[in-house]
Amino acid sequence: MTEQGLTHITESGEAHMVDVGGKAETVREATAEGFVRMLPETLQLIRKGDAKKGDVIGTARLAGIMAAKQTSSLIPLCHPLMLTKVSVDIAADADLPGLRVTATAKLTGKTGVEMEALTAVSVACLTIYDMAKAADKGMEIGGIQLLAKSGGKSGDWRKT
Repeated sequence: MTEQGLTHITESGEAHMVDVGGKAETVREATAEGFVRMLPETLQLIRKGDAKKGDVIGTARLAGIMAAKQTSSLIPLCHPLMLTKVSVDIAADADLPGLRVTATAKLTGKTGVEMEALTAVSVACLTIYDMAKAADKGMEIGGIQLLAKSGGKSGDWRKT
């Protein structure tokens, strides 16, 4: 398989877990983002802390952190990782209107943490939807993407 090829697919088309045993341990970090677009009234309800299910932002932050730690249980070919840091930041954005979610995952290890950051964002967004759906079933989850990664053989990358 070439450097730019699909590392989890053999030449015969079979999926497999990549052997990272021979890789050097480096500090690896990844940041991802996403958003939940909602009615202005829903955003106001969340910001005031008046959602029926409780603290939407605090619960979504915890859900994102927990999800990052469970990524290898959710995504079939991901390695279980000993994360040293997961942060999930959720900010109101009146221009959406809605909430922007940013997550960063970090470790010192042999494989990257992009999937952990993306999983944290995805689950945080889903939790926001779940906790506020009684007020606004038309919310939209979107824009989930990797913003940056550092460390490892391939080095640093930043979305431009």
